[in-house]
Amino acid sequence: MSWLWLYKKSMTLGEPVLRSLLHRRARIGKENPARLTERQGIAGRPRPDGALIWFHAASVGEAQSMLTLIQMIHDQLPQVHIMVTSITTTSAQLLEDRLPSPRAFHQYVPLDHPDWVRSFLDHWQPDIALWAESELWPNTLTLLKKRNIPVALLNAHMSEKSFRNWSRAPRLAEEMLSVFTVILAQSDQDAAYYRQLGGRSIVVTDNMKYGADPLPCDESDLRALQTAIGSRPVWLYASTHDGEETLACQTHRMLQTKFPNLLTIIAPRHPVRSPAIKTIIETHDLSYTSRGAEKYLPVAADQIYLADTLGEMGLLYRAAPLTCMGRSFSKDGGGGHNPIEPAILRSAVITGPHVQNLTAIYEEMLASGAAEMADTPAALGHKVADLLATPERLKTLRESGYSFAAAKARSLTVIIEELEPLFILAHLPVLKARA
Repeated sequence: MSWLWLYKKSMTLGEPVLRSLLHRRARIGKENPARLTERQGIAGRPRPDGALIWFHAASVGEAQSMLTLIQMIHDQLPQVHIMVTSITTTSAQLLEDRLPSPRAFHQYVPLDHPDWVRSFLDHWQPDIALWAESELWPNTLTLLKKRNIPVALLNAHMSEKSFRNWSRAPRLAEEMLSVFTVILAQSDQDAAYYRQLGGRSIVVTDNMKYGADPLPCDESDLRALQTAIGSRPVWLYASTHDGEETLACQTHRMLQTKFPNLLTIIAPRHPVRSPAIKTIIETHDLSYTSRGAEKYLPVAADQIYLADTLGEMGLLYRAAPLTCMGRSFSKDGGGGHNPIEPAILRSAVITGPHVQNLTAIYEEMLASGAAEMADTPAALGHKVADLLATPERLKTLRESGYSFAAAKARSLTVIIEELEPLFILAHLPVLKARA
């Protein structure tokens, strides 16, 4: 197949091209210039003595979903070290802030070039590999199999497009999936796709994100923010992408006649976009404060509070009784973000219509009254207005969302049970689920 041939060629002959790609990504902020060698399989630190479990999380969402499991291993298996790899700079920052040191640490995963992956595995020699990654990397998986390293695919998801693409290379797909001792799928549909492609030992465990502990926050920061907000009506547009900051400003304009003291909080998915978002807010002639590294608080005259920081969503969900989840109205076509995170913190959830990456969970939440959908940008304003104007309805939505999220959190027990064979193969004690 032509695409497969090109892939193999680029991975075996393309080191200069791949290095050039990494440097180009670094120039636009998508790679850490100081750690580019890690992406080439060169370790950024010595390997610790003893057993090592390798977690791989592609990006922020996957990294966040693994933190509870990582903490459990850290607490229950003091003899084990934990290495977590990721691709994005934002996930690296999240992990470095929240990993339970000193036995857990972050590295960037190497690009799937055979020499770079071989160098990576030679150095780290993991006892177990636990992947939360939607992409299947042939060289990495092949080398893991050759070294007889037990591997589990966690939070396994496959889009219809990816299924169609892999269906064109069924032998390769089956070979790649044979590497995994167990595949823990997010949904029945995901499990069906993996089975049709030749996967074995597939168990539906729900999404690991739903088993994660509530996002943390600094209690003093929360008290300060709650004091700054006071009795003002407030709503949060969380994890916004391009186009949604404009919608947030337009929605605020629509609502301000009914709620003249309204505070709209905008929390961009990528805080690096803060300068562009400030321009959008100014274009709409709205007053605002940007939180920034100094943790500035909103003042009474502010209409918008731009929460352009990393790792503070737990703070914002606690401070806002109502959240619209981002990337459901965005210019990139949407896809959605995890609604369990606000729900478990009793922030009522509204979403736009474009949540195709999280269809199953949104369908469940909407059907059970644990979230509400605004079909159009104009409908978003009406939803926010209705909920802010009727405290009892807002309270009901908050409690329904919390009950739904709390039930989903029990999925972690199933995941731990299904990982037991890998720990036995690696001669490690098995984990015990939380009570």
